[in-house]
Amino acid sequence: MSFRSALILSALTLAACGGKNPGAYETLGGAGATDAAARKEADDLWGQRGDVNKLKEAIAAYERLAEANPSDREVHAKATRGWYFLADAWTDDPDQQIETYLKAIEWGKRCMAINEAFASKVNSGTKERDAVDVLTKDDVPCVYWTASSLGKWAKASGIAKSIKHLGTVKAYVGRVEELDPNYFYHAPARYWGAYYSVIPGFAGRDLEKSASYFEDTLSGSPSYLGSYVLRAENLAVGLQDVAMFDRDLKLVLEFDVSSVPDLEPENTREQVKARKVLDQRAELFDKKALQAAGE
Repeated sequence: MSFRSALILSALTLAACGGKNPGAYETLGGAGATDAAARKEADDLWGQRGDVNKLKEAIAAYERLAEANPSDREVHAKATRGWYFLADAWTDDPDQQIETYLKAIEWGKRCMAINEAFASKVNSGTKERDAVDVLTKDDVPCVYWTASSLGKWAKASGIAKSIKHLGTVKAYVGRVEELDPNYFYHAPARYWGAYYSVIPGFAGRDLEKSASYFEDTLSGSPSYLGSYVLRAENLAVGLQDVAMFDRDLKLVLEFDVSSVPDLEPENTREQVKARKVLDQRAELFDKKALQAAGE
């Protein structure tokens, strides 16, 4: 199957699952066995995800594997993460980004639905946030990438959807934190660091908590550049701390991405983000903060 054909199939599947909104927690059904050669091909393509075309091919390959074996969490999680990475790191058009995050959510929900107890509870009417207790450590990749995609999709779709889905995202991240706090380079602490720095004051904004969480994620996984970019554009701006902003982005831009091969694709794209954030420096800080920094 060509990548274009895989995309058409994916789009039709998503349309059947709810169009512009995430669908139900349902697997693709059926049963099968993951083909070892096909899996190796997908993994080899994934290793080249720093090339956007290879990333797209990897996504299509993992989708085919998931369709052949609906109970394989790992290939579902890779498809979800792949769509997320495509939206977050490679997509600039807002409408296209929303659609791409939506595809990540749909694959994430299929991934989470492999846990039959969770799918049964949610599809019977239990709110996601009240059903997370049946999620296990095996579900962590599915849960994390679904949460990340849902949060970014909701934010890109507007304030109403952000408010509507915030409780679900928080519940998912909280469950990941309980089950595997070190997952994906201390991702839960990174999420809370950003969360407590950007929510409104009346909703619990707490820059001290934010700083503490960012310190946790950075001390635990200092080579993941996304944490520095998030701290710069959220906490540093919230504190109007020009020195923190400059220091974090300088570290990101000067980092030798080849020194951590497993993260080279992600870290390379984080350097692109860092340049964009740095270009907004004059707009992000008031004159008083810039003057205090000697400007």
